Amino acid sequence: MNRPKKKKAHEKEPNLERWLVSYADFITLLFAVFVMLYAMSIVDQKKMEEVQASIQSSFSGPQTLTPALKVIGNKDFGLIPEVIEPPVPPQSQDEAASAAEAQEFSQIKQDIQDQLQGYGAKNEVQLAVNERGLVISLKEAGFFPSGTARVQAEALPLLDKIATSISHYANTLRIEGHTDNVPVNSPAFPSNWELSTARANTIVHYLIEKHGFKGAKLSVTGYAEYRPIADNATDEGRRLNRRVDIVMLSRKGVQGEALKFGGE
Repeated sequence: MNRPKKKKAHEKEPNLERWLVSYADFITLLFAVFVMLYAMSIVDQKKMEEVQASIQSSFSGPQTLTPALKVIGNKDFGLIPEVIEPPVPPQSQDEAASAAEAQEFSQIKQDIQDQLQGYGAKNEVQLAVNERGLVISLKEAGFFPSGTARVQAEALPLLDKIATSISHYANTLRIEGHTDNVPVNSPAFPSNWELSTARANTIVHYLIEKHGFKGAKLSVTGYAEYRPIADNATDEGRRLNRRVDIVMLSRKGVQGEALKFGGE
């Protein structure tokens, strides 16, 4: 007898999508790694900022810090330390400004001397630079007859040249009259106070009326014999002391911080 043939069991078809499970596990693990790295970077950044703040707070004093600067080309390293810039002492600033101003006055002095060369004014005009500024001394012998406050006619061209030379500058001008110690006694000038002040006034009026100087930039002072630049015991010393000074004032001169005579 022929036995009936047994039917073969139905073979199970292979699962072609099993790799998706492994892939999903891998992606999950990779995501977890990135999350952990990100969390660690945040902690490090906070720690860095805390350390930086701690270092800054440990320094005390009046120093001024410049704003923090970021490192160029790299965002991950945060901020570089602040740069401390020591302030320039005010005294150093004043000294530098005074030195620069003195140099400018020396140049102005040289320019005026060059312009006066053709006038043969070596004995009539003397220029000096000191802390008060530029001092232009008009000697009595070249500008005023003895015992008067009137400018000699032959001295007017020289005075005009001086006025033109200094008219380009905005500095305040102080016109100072000086005499020697020989007493003067006349109806017009009872003492050297009146004579020295009158001579200074004469120069001021000439600058205003003839050359258009502004009165707000001018001042007049008469010192009589009390601001000598030479020894009144000699004829030469007395000759040098009889003068009118046109002072182009420096900053210190304007502030009245220096009353020193003489110069370069």
